[in-house]
Amino acid sequence: MYMVYWTVYHNGHSAAHAKPFDTKDMVPAMAFMEQLRARQRAGEGVGFITMVSEHPDSVGHPGVDVTGPDYDWKKRRR
Repeated sequence: MYMVYWTVYHNGHSAAHAKPFDTKDMVPAMAFMEQLRARQRAGEGVGFITMVSEHPDSVGHPGVDVTGPDYDWKKRRR
């Protein structure tokens, strides 16, 4: 699934918006973002245009939950 987020500015106020797209609809989501960007370029009060994705069939939480015995990553190497 994809979600497009954007902010509309009007009379000194901002309002956040979101529009969902199905997993198979990445191209329409990107086309919608381009429409928003065209409005922004034309001077309309539109900003913070972004898209995020989340796979509905993912297993478990994002990130590393299990590591092997040879995993030895450290943030700082000394």
